[in-house]
Amino acid sequence: MRICLIHPNYHSGGAEIAGNWPPAWVAYIAGALKSAGFTDIHFIDAMTDHVSPEELRVKLAEMQPDVVGTTAITPSIYVAEETLQIAAEVVPNALRILGGIHATFMYKQVLSEAPHIDVIVRGEGEEIIVDLIRAHAAGRWPEGRGQIKGIAYREGDEIVATPAASTVKDLDAITPDWSLLKWDHYIYVPLGVKVAIPNMARGCPFTCSFCSQWKFWRDYRVRDPIKVVDEIENLVNEHGVGFFILADEEPTINRRKFIQFCEELIKRDLPRRVQWGINTRVTDIMRDKELLPLYRRAGLVHVSLGTEAAAQLKLDQFNKETKVEENKEAIRLLREADIFTEAQFIVGLDNETPETLEETYRMAWDWQPDLANWAMYTPWPFTPLYQELGDKVEIFDFSKYNFVTPIMKPEAMDRDELLDRVMNNYRRFYMKKALFHYPWRGTGYRRRYLLGCLKAFLKAGFARQFYDLGKVDYWGPQSKGKLNFNFDRTRTIAPAQMEDWQSKQDIATQKRAAKLSRKEDFVLPNGAKVTATDKIPAE
Repeated sequence: MRICLIHPNYHSGGAEIAGNWPPAWVAYIAGALKSAGFTDIHFIDAMTDHVSPEELRVKLAEMQPDVVGTTAITPSIYVAEETLQIAAEVVPNALRILGGIHATFMYKQVLSEAPHIDVIVRGEGEEIIVDLIRAHAAGRWPEGRGQIKGIAYREGDEIVATPAASTVKDLDAITPDWSLLKWDHYIYVPLGVKVAIPNMARGCPFTCSFCSQWKFWRDYRVRDPIKVVDEIENLVNEHGVGFFILADEEPTINRRKFIQFCEELIKRDLPRRVQWGINTRVTDIMRDKELLPLYRRAGLVHVSLGTEAAAQLKLDQFNKETKVEENKEAIRLLREADIFTEAQFIVGLDNETPETLEETYRMAWDWQPDLANWAMYTPWPFTPLYQELGDKVEIFDFSKYNFVTPIMKPEAMDRDELLDRVMNNYRRFYMKKALFHYPWRGTGYRRRYLLGCLKAFLKAGFARQFYDLGKVDYWGPQSKGKLNFNFDRTRTIAPAQMEDWQSKQDIATQKRAAKLSRKEDFVLPNGAKVTATDKIPAE
């Protein structure tokens, strides 16, 4: 059975300015399939190789796969749907599979607008995809699809979702197949070396209101640190990787295993050959301040901190469980340990103002991280904060849900001004860093790394790829009032998806009403007092 995995050709001008990132999902899915005996696996990285729809048609026609699988985060969903539409036309007998976080939560939306998709894998894919391909290979598809947990599909006019599959309990049993990737294509621009994104843990115990990762992974699990280092050593020896970023939401949660991971890297002398970075929480840095020198010796050179906001009110709204004053201290501790810091701010909610954006700039300059990033708030439809925002979300063109396009329109300014003020923050921060910090502070590796980061920003800026500026025709403050964000306003939430949300909302409302009705009395939103024996008046 020939299986073709495709990474969709989507670009936004966000994180990709630092390099081409290897799609780790391909390695982990392919590894699970090969362990199950399916070895005829091919990969097309349409994103990195900029494969056009016409070129994809030719490749599929030549390959003639029996199965075509792709994935999608929210902004790449339409490209993923188009990818499988092309597969339906070129190899109509092939089984067409879509996975990823967007399809997991929005399967009703996706299957409503893309009936050419045969099946959606909901949740972690390694075990589900093996069950699915086995059923297909044994001739039990589509008749036996109802017995496979964790999938969704159309059955006539109905959309069917089978019971959720359990999370992958034994992560160490997964052996990713990194050989499918063309490693010369994945370069980390700041250092000019090959980059990888391995996985040490899955899940997150925190429930930030703007994030969906904790909902997708469901429970927190950590791999054996020794096996993770085995994988990294293989990436270095076999594929020449010189930098890696742990894909985990927060790899430092399990302190004991993270320490063991660092000690094993040092034991094998890997920091001499490969450096790495992580995303983590401010609170973990505060907790581990005595261990930061150990982390640095293990090759950790870059920490991206989810500082998120300069105002405590926003941190509380995001459910971050951190304090503003802790952000500055965490950055100071990392700087003293000679670890590069990147402060992440989320901006562009409905209550954003020119003053709050200026506050994030002043705070960033006061904290003095090496890098700062202002990400536009993206209202993932499957997060708690989205539900709170309600009809304040007016754009449903998911191709723009990419952290760089202002989806929300703040009450105090329009989207043009929001983008311009964010760009002003970038201009001021990096101009000062370029003139007074990067060339003069530190020597050797520190200086080379920071100048490499500056090079990445400048390269994307001159090409007008950064923040999708070329596509919206932004040239500076003079562009205000003239920008075109190219929103497809015909896009809406599919009725099937809305019905699903509405039913959940109704259930929650009914439960609240039932709980209140058991009390002696309570007050309705309109101020009317109702006793347990009264009937609730109609609207």
